[in-house]
Amino acid sequence: MKDRTTQEGGCQCGRVRYEATYDPENAYLCHCRMCQRATGGVSIAFLSLAKDNFTWKSEPEWYASSSFAKRPFCQECGTPLGFQFDEGRNMDLAIGTLDDPYGIEPQWHFGVERMHEAWLDTTHLPRKRADEDETLLAKWRESNGGMPE
Repeated sequence: MKDRTTQEGGCQCGRVRYEATYDPENAYLCHCRMCQRATGGVSIAFLSLAKDNFTWKSEPEWYASSSFAKRPFCQECGTPLGFQFDEGRNMDLAIGTLDDPYGIEPQWHFGVERMHEAWLDTTHLPRKRADEDETLLAKWRESNGGMPE
């Protein structure tokens, strides 16, 4: 890996934490039906990396999503953290769980037989900022002082 990056990440509530060293060129979107059901989305952004380049700082729970693979998650907040075959040297990390997921770009699509094409290019849709929604901002200010990072 020529452009390896190391950073930490974790779940929404912060109970599960990890450190990962990865090559941003191994980022992809998975559209398979299992990932759609596991995340509730039409796809998930993953980074493929060697298990040797990954350390759990605090352990997640695991769901056996098939007879040959499992998925780490946080039982407190429900954040899906990745995917891992029982056998093999690599794993997939959910990009959105990185502390700084910005700047990573997908390099390929996987599970394209279940791809929802209408959700790929959405540049024609109007855009709305969450931090400009006064009702939402008031709720965040009241509950914890401001918008979450």
